[in-house]
Formats: sequence, C-alpha cells, structure tokens
Amino acid sequence: MEKNTSIKVQWIIVNVIKKEKDDYISLTDMIKAKDWDFFISDRLRNRNTIEFLSIREEINNPNFNYGESAIVKSKAWLNNYKISVKERTEKTNAIWIIAKSGKYWWTYAHKDIAFEFGMWISPKFKIYLIKEFQRLKEQEVKALDRDVKRFLTKMNYRIHTDAIKDNLIPKELSQDEINHIYADEADVLNKALFWQTAKQRKDQNLDKKWNIRDYANIEQLIILANLESINAEFIKMWLDQSKRLQILNQTAISQMKSLIQNQNRIVWLENK
Repeated sequence: MEKNTSIKVQWIIVNVIKKEKDDYISLTDMIKAKDWDFFISDRLRNRNTIEFLSIREEINNPNFNYGESAIVKSKAWLNNYKISVKERTEKTNAIWIIAKSGKYWWTYAHKDIAFEFGMWISPKFKIYLIKEFQRLKEQEVKALDRDVKRFLTKMNYRIHTDAIKDNLIPKELSQDEINHIYADEADVLNKALFWQTAKQRKDQNLDKKWNIRDYANIEQLIILANLESINAEFIKMWLDQSKRLQILNQTAISQMKSLIQNQNRIVWLENK
C-alpha cells in the first residue's frame, strides 16, 4: 500500500490509501460520524449489502470463493451468526474490503463500496464524502501535472547551459556579463516558442510573479526541451544567433502542429 492521504468529510478526518491502482477509504473513520453507535460488521450482515459485495467480487475478482460467499449469504439473517469483516474477507478471498483485527483494528473498502457505506451513515454524509474525494483526486492530478512540468523544464536544461558555457562564455567575463549571456540564450528559446522574451511577458503581467515557463502547457514544455537540445548543437556549430532563432521558430511551429494533430487524433479515437 502507498502512503495514506486524508480528506475531511464534515467534521470527520477520513483516511484514504491506494492499493495498486485502486483507492480504498477507511470505513473505521467513517463510522465516527455515527458516534460509534454501530459496528461495520452490522452493516455488512445486511442481505442487500452482502448481495452488492458478492456481485462486485464476482465481476472483478477471479479468485472469489463463491461457495463460502453462499454460506455467508445464507446465514446472514440469523441473529446468532456472527462473523468479522476480516473473517469474511479471508473466507471468501474478497479483495475489495481489507481489514485488520486486534488492538489497532481498521477496515478499508474500495471507494465504490465506501460511497454506498456512506449512504447508510446519511445521504448528506455520502454527498460530502464523494465531493471531498473528488477534490482529493483533482489535487493529485494537479500535483502530477506540476511534477511532469518540473521534469520537462529540467530535461535538457543542463545540455543547453553546458553548450553555452563551453562555447559562448570567455573566461574574462564578469558574473553579470555571464548571466546576461545565459538569459539572452534562454530568450532565444522563448522567442522561438512563445514569440516574446521573458521580460516582455513579465511586463504584460505586472500584477503577477510571472515566469514565462511556469505558465507553459505540457506541449510547450516538450517542445522547449527539444529546442534546448537542438540549440545546444547549433551553438557548438557556431551558428549565428539570428539564424538559430529562425530555425528554432520553424521547428517549434512544426512540432506544435504535430502535437495538436496527435491530440485531435486521440480525441477522435476515444469518441469512436
């Protein structure tokens, strides 16, 4: 299992874990909304709940023990029949509910099951649970997007700066002069891709802490990484900066057209 995350549903902190690619939500945390006036096993003894869980396991779990599941289902209505969540999952080889017994007991259920369990607590609790879970997923997507952007931004950065250092910076220059050369070459890429320098973009957005590359999309950052590698080779060839800018701009336009066409192709295939 991966590291826990949590969401706040009304006043309850509910833990969420990931098992392989699926999200599991803590039923142990959720029942706190009921002031612990029932046990999770009470709900899981309900015949409709057992039917729901059995069907889900049958569809999604090739190792599900149908025989043991039928026994549990046949005895569920008996008042003297008691079975813990852990025992039930072990007997039936269930995978969509996971439980641990003992002093520090807990029960997690796949999000789809947890949402249904939330309805038993209250319709309002279920709505807030789904809403906060969706918020968590949106945050994870944004975080992944930021990580991808960081990777793309750094991908060929060293290749580009090494080419500048080895070919364009004489040893006798001051640090300010060196910084100016690096910034000037960065703006070659900015002008090739964004059609303007970093300063020009910043001057247009004085109310924001603008970094032209921080606001680039994934496609632009992919192209930027490619341009860094290409420009590094041009620098090693001592190609004039104005000529490099012209070729890099043409390359950026061509690659953007290809990426957009590929995206449109993917959308078209998904809609078939």
